[in-house]
Amino acid sequence: MSRASTRRRSHDRSRAKSSLAGAPAYLTRKNPAYELLDEEALVRLEDHADWLLSEIGIEIRDDPEAVELFRQAGATIDGELLRFDPGHVRALCQTAPATYTMHARNPARNIEFGGTNLVFGSAYGSPFVSDIKGGRRYATLEDFQNFIKLTYLSPWLHHQSGTICEPVDIAVNKRHLDMVYAHLRYSDKPFMGSVTAPERAEDSLAMAQIVFGEKFMQENLVIQGNINVNSPLVYDNTMTAALRTYAAANQGNVISPFIMGGAMSPLTQPAIIAQAHAEVMVGIALTQLVKPGAPVVYGSFLTTIDLKSGAPTFGTPESTLATLAISQLSRRMGLPFRCGGHLTASKIADGQAMQESTNAMNPAVMAGANFIFQAAGWLESGLTIGYEKFVMDAEQCGALARIVAGLEIDDEQLAGDAYREAGIGNNFLGVEHTMRHYKSANFRAELADATPFEQWSEAGSKDMQQRAYELWNRMLAEYEVPPIDPAIDEALLGFIARRKASMEDAWY
Repeated sequence: MSRASTRRRSHDRSRAKSSLAGAPAYLTRKNPAYELLDEEALVRLEDHADWLLSEIGIEIRDDPEAVELFRQAGATIDGELLRFDPGHVRALCQTAPATYTMHARNPARNIEFGGTNLVFGSAYGSPFVSDIKGGRRYATLEDFQNFIKLTYLSPWLHHQSGTICEPVDIAVNKRHLDMVYAHLRYSDKPFMGSVTAPERAEDSLAMAQIVFGEKFMQENLVIQGNINVNSPLVYDNTMTAALRTYAAANQGNVISPFIMGGAMSPLTQPAIIAQAHAEVMVGIALTQLVKPGAPVVYGSFLTTIDLKSGAPTFGTPESTLATLAISQLSRRMGLPFRCGGHLTASKIADGQAMQESTNAMNPAVMAGANFIFQAAGWLESGLTIGYEKFVMDAEQCGALARIVAGLEIDDEQLAGDAYREAGIGNNFLGVEHTMRHYKSANFRAELADATPFEQWSEAGSKDMQQRAYELWNRMLAEYEVPPIDPAIDEALLGFIARRKASMEDAWY
C-alpha cells in the first residue's frame, strides 16, 4: 500500500471517529409538526375508535392473565373478547409517561423519548440480506453483527433497533441470546430485546441486568420490546406475554399495529387510522395495568396494498396521509410517537427504492415522530436488509437531521461582516465569514457525487450503489469495538453458555 493510501485511510479513520464522537445522541426538532386534520375530524376518528372497542371489541388470545387484568379494570369480557365503554381505554392509558430517558451502555448515548425529540433507528426483522456483490441470501449472525457495527458507526442512527435481521444459522430458541449479546458488545447505543416468547424476553432482561445492574433497571429504562398487533383487532399470547414481561420490569414497549389497508382493515384510510388507534390504546393500557408509569411508545405502521396483486406498497400518497393523521392522535394522547421510515417494496437500492423511501420517510419527520426505526436498510417490503441501502439511508438521515434543526436567525447567520469584506460584485469564497463556517454551514454528503463528468469518469464512473458498497466495507474494516468491563463480558458469555446448555436446539 502506498504512503498516500495509508495516510488517506488513517484520515478516514480519524474522521469517522471524530464524526461519531461529535454526533448528537438524539435530535431535537426546531420546526413544528404538520397538522393535517382539524378538531372535528380528530374527534370523529377518536369516536370511531371508541365505537370499535365498544361494539366490535378486541380479542386477547391465549393469555388469561392479560384478560383478567382488563376484567379487574372494568372491561366487559366474553371469553377472549373484550369490550370497553367509550373513553375507558384512553383513561387506562393516562399513567403512561409523556417523556422519559432511555439509558445506553455509554451514558453519552442516552436518548430522550417524547416532546420535540427525534430518534432514528435501524431496520428490523428481515430474514434476508443483500449486497451488490453477494446478492440476496439468508442472514447469518455475522450479518447481524455487521449491521450492529454499522449502526454504531453511523453518526445519524441513534438506536440499534432490535432484530435488525434474523440470524438463521442459529437455532430459533437460542438466537436471541447471540443477538442481545451483539447489541451489548459491539455497540453502546440503546437497543431492543427479544419478544418472540416470554422466556426470551426474560433472557433479554437478565442480560441487560448483567450490564446495568438490578437496582438501576428497577428505576430506569434500558431495553424495549417491539410489540405488534395481529390486526385486525387481535393480540396473541406471544405479544401480550412479552409486553407484560417488559412492563413488569419497568422497561419499555413500542406498541405498533401493522396494518395493510384492504387486508387487515377496510380499504379506506380513516377506517385504518381509527382501527390502529383502537388497537394501540389497548396495548398501552395493558402496560399500565401491569405497572402504572411503565414507559411506552405509541406506534403505527400503516400502509397500502396493490389491489391487483395484494402485495404491500410503500411511500404512497394514502399512507402519507395516514401517517400525518395518526401522529395527531398520538399527540392528543400525550405519548411518544413511532412510525415507519425508509420503506420500499423495491428489491434493490434503485430509483424506485429511493423514491418510495423518501416518500415514506419525509412524512414521518413532518408528522413530528419521536422514534423512527426502519430508518436504514429496508428493502423488499421488509424481507431484506441491504448493505448499500443501509448506508445510503443513514446518510439521508443526516440530511433530515439538518432539516429538523431549523434555521437560527442571528447576526452571525445574517453575515453582515461578509458583505462588508467582499463588497459589491465580488464573490464570498475567501472572506473570513466563509472560513468560519465552511465546514458546518451545509450538510456534507459522503455518497453523493457532485464532481464534473470528466472527473467522475476517470474515477470509474461509479454509481451510488457502488460507492455505498465501498463505504460500508471500509466502515467495517475500520470498526473498533467499544470498550466493556471484562468481568461484565465474561458474565454475559457465561449466562449465554448456561442458557444454551439448558435446552436442545429448536428450529421453529
